[in-house]
Amino acid sequence: MPENVNTVGARIRYWRMRRGGMSQGVLAGLAGVSQSYISQLESGRKSIDRRSTLVAIASALQVTVADLLGQGTEAGDPARERAGARVPQIWSALIEIEDGERQPVAGSAEELAARIARADQLRASANYPAMAPMLPGLLHAAAAVGGTTLAQAAYLTSTCLRNLGYRHLALNAARIAVTAAEDVEDPAWIGAARFAYTQSLPIESAALAARAADRSLAEVQTDAADERVRQMLGQLHLAAALTCAVSGRVDNARDHLTEAAREAASLGDPVDGAGFNGCGFGPTNVGLWEMSIAAEQGEHGRVIELSRTVRPQTLVAAIRHQSYWLDLGRAFSASGRRDAEALAAFVQAERAAPAPFALNPLAREAVVAITHRTRRRAVPDDLRILAGRLGINL
Repeated sequence: MPENVNTVGARIRYWRMRRGGMSQGVLAGLAGVSQSYISQLESGRKSIDRRSTLVAIASALQVTVADLLGQGTEAGDPARERAGARVPQIWSALIEIEDGERQPVAGSAEELAARIARADQLRASANYPAMAPMLPGLLHAAAAVGGTTLAQAAYLTSTCLRNLGYRHLALNAARIAVTAAEDVEDPAWIGAARFAYTQSLPIESAALAARAADRSLAEVQTDAADERVRQMLGQLHLAAALTCAVSGRVDNARDHLTEAAREAASLGDPVDGAGFNGCGFGPTNVGLWEMSIAAEQGEHGRVIELSRTVRPQTLVAAIRHQSYWLDLGRAFSASGRRDAEALAAFVQAERAAPAPFALNPLAREAVVAITHRTRRRAVPDDLRILAGRLGINL
């Protein structure tokens, strides 16, 4: 693909032309959107704000969502390139573990626990590029011990890989986490590993992800007396709600969200802002997922309304802070008339978690759309600086 094809809109046009010069009207008809919407996407005046729309356009073009997002092909981001250099080693470690190979135990249990705690701290701060170099050795060391130790290391690996754009490998890591947790029959870690598995499935598999979450809920439900398990049940309901929304099952999404809210109301927010496995399940996290679900359904006014009652600072995880500001910024941007507020929200999202923001294709698209709309006016310094950090040439 040519180097200048570096936005979703440009990639849509590239693949449309590769499909025998398919017209915008034909693509729009196949994807269930308007021709003017395709035109605005390709010109950069609009950004895609719904996962289901991405799936529909990718399907119409006979490509994957990852092809449209450029995941795995984008160059020039130093953080991702440094992390990407370790991915072959991580992949190799995952293959060895899946094949049953184990290296001798190296170091004490205390040293391994400290390494896992350090990786978990990096996850909490969303510093995935710094996590990646730790993972090959951590996986081998955890595999030698097995059980919940391996489940936790594999969960951390899955989270890191997914946020760096290597979703297929994140799925492998999640499967290892599930197997390790099931080997020792730990229901809380089974729930956590199942959540990682659901999160790692490709966007195109939203319906499958929803079914996987339903099966996981049934599997873990019998141990709901354990507060850790209840937190993971809540997280699984949230994952199911979002995947149902993406696959068009609005009523099911609402039911899962209601169940999550009920569980959260009885548990409250975690006192330490993290809870079991740092999932942060409670009313605040439910509110954040509700914002994401409203965004997926195109209810941008609802996103803004919810933002007035959600306080992301209650939680430790930086990625949850970013989720709040990113959803709010995209809601402001979608109107086309609140770009100053959108920009302020995107600046906050980047401050919350710089590396994931730089690697988020949809964040980049939203900033591109704002820059196109401001070209007839003086470009604000904040927008110029943010665009520069994302590699957008104004």
